[in-house]
Amino acid sequence: MRALLVVNPKATTTSERGRDVLVRALRSAVDLTVEYTRRRGHAADLARRAVEELVDVVVTLGGDGTVNEVVNGLLHDGPGEKVPALAVVPGGSTNVFARALGLPKDSIEGTGVILDAMDSGRARSVGLGRADGRYFTFCAGYGLDAEVVRKVERARLRGKVSSPALYVRSTVAQFFLETERRTPLITVERPGEESEPDIATVIVQNTAPWTYLGNRPINPCPEASFDGGLDLMALRVLHVPATARAVVQILSRRPHPHGRQMLTLHDLSEFTLRAARPLAFQLDGDYLGDRTKVTFTAVPDAIRVFC
Repeated sequence: MRALLVVNPKATTTSERGRDVLVRALRSAVDLTVEYTRRRGHAADLARRAVEELVDVVVTLGGDGTVNEVVNGLLHDGPGEKVPALAVVPGGSTNVFARALGLPKDSIEGTGVILDAMDSGRARSVGLGRADGRYFTFCAGYGLDAEVVRKVERARLRGKVSSPALYVRSTVAQFFLETERRTPLITVERPGEESEPDIATVIVQNTAPWTYLGNRPINPCPEASFDGGLDLMALRVLHVPATARAVVQILSRRPHPHGRQMLTLHDLSEFTLRAARPLAFQLDGDYLGDRTKVTFTAVPDAIRVFC
């Protein structure tokens, strides 16, 4: 079996020693090539080349951003039999996709699970989401959620370390000091259904949970699954009482988000979010700019994953 290991050397929880252990373990089982990413988008380029060279499996060592790039590189020409399988070794600060697959948080333990899966041929087909041509593995956000991601990314560029505390501080500052909360700007459009106007912010999930706060899962759409369509949770207003109720619900150990100021939709195959002015947009925790329109589609059985 030919494998490509794509390593993000700047990933939060990886070390040189840990990478060496991983490389040795993989080389004992497969014909391995190792590539280190050097810039944003490089992982996608490496994955596209792996498709052209008929590699059997691409392994990522990094965070969710690295996984997202590799997935988009593998599926550059769409799903198909020639697309290599994917294997994910957790190396970021959150590792939502790896944890949603049931992989251990520790990279060494995760490598053991992946090697066993490769040896036994144990792989599962995973459905993905797609937004304006870009695939995502677990979540997207339009509005407040994406504004927080943008704020965190800017803080990291200034040397701040990604941590739950950074996200909490950024969320509080963004909500109270920067987000325009008075006027809901988003409309949710679905084929064959009436539009839902006057939406303040939207979270989209391809699986549950949406993310983690440390070890605690955050679940706006607890029924989301790799085996179904996309789920959506939206807030109609960002008033403090309504937002506080929503936060308490999604942090619950048995989340069931609901309420008069909340819109929840399950197992969607296609929908469009449209805004009266450009709003922040994120996929899999990466800020992708401000947009006035995003169209989402569910892509079932998009990729095979060893796990």
